[in-house]
Amino acid sequence: MRKILVALTGLLVAGVVASPAFADAPKFHSVSSDVSSNGALVVSFDERGLGNENVNYTLTADADATYACINKGGKNPSAANKRSVVSPVAGGASFEPRNGRVRGSVSAGPPGPGTFSCPGGQRLVLADVTYTNVVLTDTTNGVSTSAPDASRTFVAL
Repeated sequence: MRKILVALTGLLVAGVVASPAFADAPKFHSVSSDVSSNGALVVSFDERGLGNENVNYTLTADADATYACINKGGKNPSAANKRSVVSPVAGGASFEPRNGRVRGSVSAGPPGPGTFSCPGGQRLVLADVTYTNVVLTDTTNGVSTSAPDASRTFVAL
């Protein structure tokens, strides 16, 4: 009986010592991309196999945005009154895992219009934006995943 008790105690101790190693195997379970109403790329994700410490994330993508000038009638009066901006975008966030899991969203962009401006009586709008080469990285654990491309049209030109 004593040998059985010693063996069971040994297994219990080995399980307790080994269990943190099993808890720290980070892996993205799901990831999706969307474009918000202000044109920002929003990547939502579920990462599992994390420990208990805060996890830092970075989001990078290539953005292609079109800005246009719209008159009071809601029209783009001239083909020259629009500008395409191609630029990398990046964002980041930090989350506290719950039960070894983080579910969250990180956003980036859109790129700004630069020096493009509209003449009097017209307003500057983001007409459309497309994000490609989207990558979400857990910088704390060195794990990355690709996310789907995303786009949205706000004003048809």
